Amino acid sequence: MLTRDWRDGPEGLELEFWLATDAGPQQVRVTGERSVFFLEAGEAEGARELIAASGAECRPLTLRSFRMAPVVGVYSASHRAARALAERLREQGCDPLEADINPADRYLMERFIRGGARMDGESRDGVLYNPVLRPADCKPALAVMSFDIETAMQGVELYSIGVHALRNGEEMRRVFMLGEGATQDYVVSVGSERSLLLAFLDFVAAYDPDVLIGWNVINFDAWYLQRVADKHGLRLSLGREGRPVHWRELDEDGERRSARLPGRVLLDGIDLLRAAFYRFESFSLNHVAGEILGEAKLLQGGDRGEEIGRLFREDKNALAAYNLKDCELVSDIFAATRLLDFALARSAMTGLNIDRLGGSVASFDNLYLPRLHRAGYVAPNASRDLLASPGGYVLDSEPGIYDHVLVLDFKSLYPSIIRTFCIDPLGLARGVSGELEADATVPGFLEARFAREGTILPQLIGELWQLRDQAKAAADGPLSQAIKIIMNSFYGVLGSTGCRFFDARLASSITRRGHEILKRSRDHIEALGHRVIYGDTDSVFVWVRSATSSAEAQAAGRVLEEEMNRWWRQCIADEFRLDCALELEFETHYRRFLMPTVRGSDKGSKKRYAGVVEGPAGERLVFKGLENVRTDWTRLARDFQQELYRRVFAGEPFADYIKQLVLELREGRRDGELVYRKRLRRPLADYARNVPPHVQAARQYQERGLNKPSRGSWVEYVITLGGAEPAAAPRAALDYQHYIDRQLQPVADGILLLVGSSFAEIVDQQIDLFTL
Repeated sequence: MLTRDWRDGPEGLELEFWLATDAGPQQVRVTGERSVFFLEAGEAEGARELIAASGAECRPLTLRSFRMAPVVGVYSASHRAARALAERLREQGCDPLEADINPADRYLMERFIRGGARMDGESRDGVLYNPVLRPADCKPALAVMSFDIETAMQGVELYSIGVHALRNGEEMRRVFMLGEGATQDYVVSVGSERSLLLAFLDFVAAYDPDVLIGWNVINFDAWYLQRVADKHGLRLSLGREGRPVHWRELDEDGERRSARLPGRVLLDGIDLLRAAFYRFESFSLNHVAGEILGEAKLLQGGDRGEEIGRLFREDKNALAAYNLKDCELVSDIFAATRLLDFALARSAMTGLNIDRLGGSVASFDNLYLPRLHRAGYVAPNASRDLLASPGGYVLDSEPGIYDHVLVLDFKSLYPSIIRTFCIDPLGLARGVSGELEADATVPGFLEARFAREGTILPQLIGELWQLRDQAKAAADGPLSQAIKIIMNSFYGVLGSTGCRFFDARLASSITRRGHEILKRSRDHIEALGHRVIYGDTDSVFVWVRSATSSAEAQAAGRVLEEEMNRWWRQCIADEFRLDCALELEFETHYRRFLMPTVRGSDKGSKKRYAGVVEGPAGERLVFKGLENVRTDWTRLARDFQQELYRRVFAGEPFADYIKQLVLELREGRRDGELVYRKRLRRPLADYARNVPPHVQAARQYQERGLNKPSRGSWVEYVITLGGAEPAAAPRAALDYQHYIDRQLQPVADGILLLVGSSFAEIVDQQIDLFTL
């Protein structure tokens, strides 16, 4: 399923779907459908005249609301009319249910069609009208096209559009270039900007890709092409059948947009990587290509915009090569990370469009509602009860440096709690309705009770769990990752006030049960003779005091895993008469482990630690929450932490290393490592009172010949004797004392104070030596 849409036509509601098949793209139109929402029967009786006046039909159904009241279906030939009627009913004090669901989504959802479909019907003029659609597993080969544009730094002036296309393993390369001069056989030269855009659109129509990909392709490349089209009075017809792009702004500033292409999908590499939980210091194409492919763009550096302009004027061959290389890098990143496979797997799991990367609430609806309807109920509207549930529990930490610390992790704790304790929206509605005896329910928190039988969510998670195990066994990484993300999103959805099933009793029955499980696990582990020095949401950190070797510590970890799982199974059976889905895994053994203090106090920190892990390739340092893994710290601080911690953990001398680094810093030999990077979270004009350093630097970009950063951009800056300045164009001397005090000393004291030393003591000795 590539795209879905609906429209109100003269003959009623019409649904349109585009699907990719082995025989090529297929358009499907479904006519004669009706938009539907639900009302409790008592409300419908009082609103009979209003409903009749709207032209809608009221039909009794064998369904009930979450208040256990019978409901009727309200059917309209027009979805817009149905929405207007629902609004009038709300004004009258009624509560129309599921009135917000898009009719195309409902059509697919109720047929359990997620991703793939089987179509049975006859085609007229290439369109299947009113076929029978059924769910199907299918993976047709999609035609994919990467594109990238090169432009002037100022105004709307298009230089070239590069294309790298892939269909059935065959590559197609093109660069559409304004003006003569490029001699490569893949370059198509045109005489005007208007002709350049039309040549590209003609290529898209002829090549007919299913998927268009790029880097920041929606908010930059496609939007820039829209501005070029507007400039020349053209339609940006990137959709099938020459249909234009439909834009929607996602924020008030108009800086983030979504783009819908009828019959095609437009995917941004940055957004997809983030959705798949990839983490990079920078999501620039050059950085990600370097990390994943070991390759780089043909032009680099802060003056790239000026260099592109020069190449357009003087060396179009070089510009064409640069343009094409960017397209190829995007294609190669998608291939190396299997991003398209991930997007398809996610769509097949959730029923959402391939290009819809957020939408956790919509995913939950797609999976839950059709099962709910078959159970005989309709969903409520979002609750106005805004009582928040507590977050994950964090045990107090015990700061220090330890030998042999084990991490035991509950596998998918919140989904396991849902499965074990029958936590379910419908189960809650039935459990508190008074229709069930107490023995037929499971107690939760905030006076919640959940039905033991007939629940939906625990069974749904069980099915997904099994599918993930199968995906892992088949080494299908994208599918396994997609299922993991979906399962772990369920708690967040139930705890979101934007979810129609939000109820503080639901979310709290998950998180508070998690608190209880973590604390009771700690107590039992300590009763077994070990020491729990930290715990966070679903993990406990256990110091095996008796271990004298890694082998002994790891053996203790395996014994603990087996004992804790046996103990929890027994506890759940004895206390709740339930089967236990909780599973504690011995995940990591740290040969040496540091739990730091909160800076400036002797209290243990949270969500921050480091340690040495042994593996097949030898030892490696792991950092969590510390400066080494934070992109808003300089490279100097991060590399310093890596080496200093290595030395302390290995028992090697460290004082001379610190002194030498400080000396090199003061002598200017570390200047390239002093750059800070921070993202602009708001437009520059919104920073009025407290103006942080990266904003101070950003406001100097334009006057120093640099592109002015917008909201969401990364700002690179240094601290000079004159304050924060752009890293690419500082004017004052660097403030080395700032870097010593704010970057090196905090990093050093995080570990040195635990071994009886300090940064100041070491550096002061060096200063005294220079003074002598």
